[in-house]
Amino acid sequence: MGFWRRLFSGGMPSRKAGYEAAASGRRLGNWQPGNEGVNTLLFRDADLMRSRARDLVRRNAWAFNGVDALVSNLVGTGIKPRSTHADAAFKERVHALWLDWSREADAHGVQGFYGLQALAVRTMVEGGEVLARLRERDPGDGLVVPLQIQLLEPEHLPFTLNRDLPNGNRIRAGIEFDRIGRRVAYHLYREHPGERAAGGGLFGDPIPVPASEVVHLFRPLRPGQIRGEPWLTQALVKLHELDQYDDAELVRKKTAALIAGFITKPSPEFALAGEDDAIPDEHGAAPVSWTPGTMQVLMPGEDVKFSEPADLGGQYGEFMKTQLRAVAVAIGVTYEQLTGDLSGVNYSSIRAGMVEFRRRMEQWQRSVIIHQFCRPVWERWMDRAVLAGALEAPGYARRRREYQAVKWIPQGWAWVDPQKEFSAVVMAIRAGLISRDEAVATYGYDAEEIDRECAAANARADKLGLALDSDPRRRTRTGAAVQDGTP
Repeated sequence: MGFWRRLFSGGMPSRKAGYEAAASGRRLGNWQPGNEGVNTLLFRDADLMRSRARDLVRRNAWAFNGVDALVSNLVGTGIKPRSTHADAAFKERVHALWLDWSREADAHGVQGFYGLQALAVRTMVEGGEVLARLRERDPGDGLVVPLQIQLLEPEHLPFTLNRDLPNGNRIRAGIEFDRIGRRVAYHLYREHPGERAAGGGLFGDPIPVPASEVVHLFRPLRPGQIRGEPWLTQALVKLHELDQYDDAELVRKKTAALIAGFITKPSPEFALAGEDDAIPDEHGAAPVSWTPGTMQVLMPGEDVKFSEPADLGGQYGEFMKTQLRAVAVAIGVTYEQLTGDLSGVNYSSIRAGMVEFRRRMEQWQRSVIIHQFCRPVWERWMDRAVLAGALEAPGYARRRREYQAVKWIPQGWAWVDPQKEFSAVVMAIRAGLISRDEAVATYGYDAEEIDRECAAANARADKLGLALDSDPRRRTRTGAAVQDGTP
């Protein structure tokens, strides 16, 4: 009867959670998070998180260095395209034209294409996302390919713009979607809304720009996410409070160092040696200074008490290391990269940490930077180059995918011990585990280009009659001469 009475009166019998993580007892009763969608959370909090992340990067050395480490490892000197078209002559023309255009790719004329890559990734890491407008130019502008890139900070795309349009499209956080969820336009401010203090402020209403002309670079963390979050999000609170603690500790040390000791006198009017020449402060107290080596004789009844402020000793360094390790984990870099502290590491430990770090970098390079930024820029660049007559590609409309086939090569990794690493690579190639082309690509180079350079160097050496130890046709690895093709 008790069960049915509770059931029909609206109550339910208590039950034990099937999972410990779903329990609501004393330990977890206060932990009742909401289940909002990722876009709801970002629409509400992203602007504040972005401003806090940028504030920390401006004034906190650890935050700045963490962002710098991510950018230098994700981009470095640039993620470079290598055409994989079957025609070698066509590839040479493409690479030469791309090299010429990369110098004038920036719509503001400040950076080259690889500088734009680094700036775009830095903006994404700090602010969560970045926008790049693909600006088509007039043939009379004198560009080798009439296309330039204009980078825009995410403030140009307002989170507050959300409405349903009469044609059935809908705008969410400034992005317009059609009925089946495809991005059709980005509603952008002409000027940065935060430039009002610098004399601007006439940014007006957002202007719709076709999605085909905008590259939106961000790291999606949940399905359906349409805007990005700063990469420092999980470290913001800890970095902010750790920065305050470190400043407070520094001030405490400075304050303690200012006071050497206290002298007690038998009576206020009794003057000590050196006190007669001192200038009293506003309260009438005159400081007494002793030079090094002073032997001071005290009068009867006088006593000296030295300042003994509390000192954390070795606890401070260990505490800071522990906290900075947590910050490094939250940002996605190693502790050594965040702080520059290499004490206590050896070859095995640093290599193990770097292998895991580099695997993460390669994932973000391929799935985020190359797919979202490099790929659409290359495709639009190729289209404009062919239409402008800068690149000859017969049957381009039918064979567009064939002509646009490309492989993006990030900058190679500099290993901890090159001798061991290269020996392992040579063994893998000789065992047939990887190809030589793939091995060369991991170091940021193109195997075909290296082959041409080697052939040119060998031809030059033969012409001049040089027999170098570095020439495997002439010398073995041990330095022995090669005769008739055999050592």
